[in-house]
Amino acid sequence: MPGPLTIARVDPLDDSAYDAWWEAYASARRVDMGEDAVIWSRDESRAELQQPSATTERRAFVAMQDGAVVGSASIGLSLKDNLHAAGIGVNVPPEHRRRGVGSALLAHIEAEAAAAGRTTLRADIFWPASAPDDGSGEPGREFARRHGFTVALGDLQGRLDLPVADAVIEELLAEAPASGYTIRSWRGPVPDELVAEWAALDAVLDTEAPTGDLDIEAASADVADFRADEELVARQGRTSYGTAALTASGSVAAYTQIVVSRDDGNAYQWGTLVRREDRGRRLGLRVKLENLRMLQEHSPGTTRIYTFNADSNEHMLAVNTRLGFRTTARMAELQKRLRGAE
Repeated sequence: MPGPLTIARVDPLDDSAYDAWWEAYASARRVDMGEDAVIWSRDESRAELQQPSATTERRAFVAMQDGAVVGSASIGLSLKDNLHAAGIGVNVPPEHRRRGVGSALLAHIEAEAAAAGRTTLRADIFWPASAPDDGSGEPGREFARRHGFTVALGDLQGRLDLPVADAVIEELLAEAPASGYTIRSWRGPVPDELVAEWAALDAVLDTEAPTGDLDIEAASADVADFRADEELVARQGRTSYGTAALTASGSVAAYTQIVVSRDDGNAYQWGTLVRREDRGRRLGLRVKLENLRMLQEHSPGTTRIYTFNADSNEHMLAVNTRLGFRTTARMAELQKRLRGAE
């Protein structure tokens, strides 16, 4: 008979403890999603957990039984915005499922969130595109349903195999001339003269994009915090590719960012946003195409880009389809109000 289950906080500076936490996370993701599992590498996750941050407190936990790690969990507590919410994750490798491990980890995480004064839990789960659209029968979806989580926003995970033919890019560029704007692209940190406006656009991305029923507010736009995030990207061995559309006065009207992982070789589409007063001019398409062209020129070994879009964002999904993206998975952004929260 298995021994008692215990839950312990992970010291990210303890390599063996951290490695066991990461293995449980990665193995759970791989079995659920196969080759299209989006997994932060061992070193990328380690760097994030180890980084002192003025914006987010991160904690990691493992479930132990008979001397072995049988599951892992994490919680992120924003320190400057969304002080009512906690971002969480629970991962249990397949050989340890259906034994109460996930439920015990979730209960522990909920207690951590409540002790920190949080009233809303948020989590992301994934299932393959081949599964039912609502995730019925998928382990993560059924676990979430049993524990009171609801889907606040549905997203599609898209994958683009590179390279995209120059002729395709040029055809789409012709549809987005960006008249009256200057396009500027770079690798690495955002240029000093643009960073304040870039950070301000990036901070409202989560509230300007489709939000469904998410209980969320705009993030901090502090430039020092933004630079700290860029430093983390560099420590993780990732390379950022950024493109902005600038007005005649030099203001940032639109931006987009792709980040390439050194460890898995994939590119990941991060934010894309156009200022409200500059919308309707196809600037979003223009900056995405220019950024893609730069990526293909400077990182020819990158063979995939992954992106996530709300399934209600028909315009962006149509653009991605024309570029060649295909849907490989669904993601549900889950939400749960903690008991006793008003």
